[in-house]
Amino acid sequence: MIAASLNEALGRGGLLLMLASSVIGALAIVVGIWQKDRRLLKQAPRYAWLAAAGSVLAAIMMQRALITRDYSIAYVQQVGSDDTPALYNFAAMWSALEGSILLWGMTLAGFTAAVAWRFRKRSNDELVGWALMVMFVVTAFFAVLSFGPADAFQAGAPVPADFNGPGPNPLLQNHILVIFHPPILYLGYVGFTVPFAFAIAALITGRLGEGWLMETRRWALFSWAFLSIGILLGGWWSYEVLGWSGVWAWDPVENASLLPWLTATAYIHSVLVQERRGMLRVWNLSLLVATFSLTILGTFLTRSGVINSVHAFGDGPVGSWLLGGFIVVTLISLGLIAWRGDRLRSPGTIDSPLSREGAFLANNVLFTVFAFIVLLGTVFPLLVEALQDRRTVVGAPYFDRLTMPIGIVMLFLMAVAPVLPWRKASQELLTTRLFWPAWGGVAALVFSVLVGADGWAPLVAFGLGGFAGAAALRQIVIATRRQGWRGFVGRANGGMVVHLGVIMIAVALAASNSFTHSANLEVKVGDVVEWGGHTFELESVTVELNDAESEQALKGNVLLDGEQVYSPAITTYLNQGITVGTPSVRSGFAKDVYLTLEPGAEPGGESAVIRVFVKPMILWLWIGGLIMAIGTLLAAFPGTKRRKPTDAVSAPIKVDEDQLVGVADAPGDTGEQ
Repeated sequence: MIAASLNEALGRGGLLLMLASSVIGALAIVVGIWQKDRRLLKQAPRYAWLAAAGSVLAAIMMQRALITRDYSIAYVQQVGSDDTPALYNFAAMWSALEGSILLWGMTLAGFTAAVAWRFRKRSNDELVGWALMVMFVVTAFFAVLSFGPADAFQAGAPVPADFNGPGPNPLLQNHILVIFHPPILYLGYVGFTVPFAFAIAALITGRLGEGWLMETRRWALFSWAFLSIGILLGGWWSYEVLGWSGVWAWDPVENASLLPWLTATAYIHSVLVQERRGMLRVWNLSLLVATFSLTILGTFLTRSGVINSVHAFGDGPVGSWLLGGFIVVTLISLGLIAWRGDRLRSPGTIDSPLSREGAFLANNVLFTVFAFIVLLGTVFPLLVEALQDRRTVVGAPYFDRLTMPIGIVMLFLMAVAPVLPWRKASQELLTTRLFWPAWGGVAALVFSVLVGADGWAPLVAFGLGGFAGAAALRQIVIATRRQGWRGFVGRANGGMVVHLGVIMIAVALAASNSFTHSANLEVKVGDVVEWGGHTFELESVTVELNDAESEQALKGNVLLDGEQVYSPAITTYLNQGITVGTPSVRSGFAKDVYLTLEPGAEPGGESAVIRVFVKPMILWLWIGGLIMAIGTLLAAFPGTKRRKPTDAVSAPIKVDEDQLVGVADAPGDTGEQ
C-alpha cells in the first residue's frame, strides 16, 4: 500500500503542478502584457518548465505503477498484467484512454517548455508572450482532462492479493511498432500547437506579416514529418498485425490522422507564397487553424466512444470535453481572422495560373477538397445516427472513387509546379523544362506495360509518377551541379527529396491496390502446392504456449518456395479470452508473400488452409517514408548562409532565394539559375 499511495500521490502531484503552472503562466503573461510588467513576462518560461516537470513526473509514476503492477490504481487494473512482456507493459501507458491523454499532456507540456527555452531571450516580445499563453491554455485543458474525465490515477476497486490484470488489448501487445507509432504520431499532432499558437498571437497583436512564419517554419516542418512517419508506421502496424494484408482501410481513426496531415501539407506548401510575395495570408491562417482543430477533432473521434474501430478506445465524459474544446478553438480562431480581415488582405495578386503561386493555390484547393471528402465520409455516419437514430456505413468505395482523381491531379502538379517560375511562365519555358520529365513519364509507362500492368488508373499513376519523379530529379541535378553536395540541402531541394518519397509511396500504393492477388490454399503435410509462381509445403501444425502461459499460438509451419519456413498463426490471449490472427510475411523489393492461417487447423493435423496474398511493391512504401524523413531533415536547414530575421513581426522578410524557391528560380523570376 505504501508503493500504491506513492504512485498515486506523486502522480496527482505532478498533474497538479502541470495544471497550476499552466494556469499561473497564462495569467502572468496576460497581466504582464496588460500592465507592461517585464518582470512577469520574464517569469513565464519558468512556469513552462515547471509544467513540463510535472507532466514528466506524472508519466514516470504511471510507468512505475505499471512496472510494479500497482493494482490499487484503476488504470493498472484495466491494462496491467503480471504476464505482459516488459516492452508492451511500457507501451500499456498509451494503450487506453486515460494513459493516452496523459502522454498527450506530457508531449504538449514538453513542446511548451521547448518554445519557452527557444524564445527565452525574447520573453518581453508580445508575440512570443501571447503564443506561450495559448500553449499554456491548451496544456491546462489537457491537465484538466487528466484530473477529471480521464483520471489516470483514480483509485481502483479492492482486488484480491493474487489478482492478475488482463493486460493491454491483444492487438497492442504483439508487435514492436506499438511502442513507436503512437508517440511519434502524438509528436506530429501536438507539434502543430506551436505554429497555431503563433498564428493566434499574430492575430491578437496585429503583427500579421511574414515574421512569425519564419519563426515557426521548422516547428511546422518537423511536426509534419512526425505526423507523416506516424501515419506510415500505423500502416505498417496494420499490415503486420491485422491479417488483412492492407495498409489503409479508410477506417475513421485512420482518417482522423489523415485530415490534419492534408491541411498541414497544404500549409507547408502555401506558406512559401506568403513568404515570397505576401499572399495567401488568410489561407495560411485558416490552414493552421484547421490543422490544430482537426487534431482535437481526431482526439474526440478516437477517445469519445462515438465510433467503433480497432484503433479507438474510450467512452465517457471526455468526449464532450474534447468536442467543446474543438468548437471553442474553431470559433475563437475564425473570429480573430474575421476581426483582422482588413489587415490580412494580400498586397499582391496572382499574375498567371501558369506560375508557382498559381500552382500552390491549386494545390491548396485540391488538399482542401480532399480533406472535405474525407471529413464528410468520416462524420456522415455519426450525423445520420444522431439525427435519424440509425446506423450507416461509408465504405472504401466512396473514398476511393472521390479521392483517386484528386490524387492523380496532385501527381501532375508535383511534376509541373517545381519547374514553374514565380509570376508567369511562357510556353517555351515550360516546354524546355518539362521535356526530360515528360520522357521520364513515358519510360515509366512503357516499363509498367512491359511488366504486365493494366487498367487505366494504375497506368496513369505509374506514368505521372515517372513524370513527377523525373521532374524532382531534374531539380536535384541542377542543384548539385551548381552547389555540389549542398545542392541537397535547403527547403526547396530537400522538398524535392520529400517529393521523391511521396511519389514512391503513391506508386507503391497504386501497384499494391491494383495488382494484389490472393487465394485460399488447402495444404497437406508433405504435399507441395503451386500457386502464383510459388510453392507451399505444410511441414506441421503446432501449438506453442509462452513462458507466462498467457498466450497460446496455433501455427501452420509452411515451407515457402523450398527456401524458408514461415509460420502464420492464430494466437489466443488466455487472460482476455480473445483470439487474433498473426500473419507471416516474406518481404522483397518486387513483392511480398503474405500468409495467414485460416480457422479450422488442429495441432498435429495433416492439413491446414493457408490464405496467401501476393502483393507487389509493399516494401517501397516504407522506403518512401524513409526518404521523406531524410528530405525533411534536408529541408529544415539552409542550403546557404542567410540573414536571420531580427524582428519576427510584420513585413515580408528577404531571405536567400534558395530558401524560398530553390535553384530552379533565378534572379528576375526566370526560373533557372
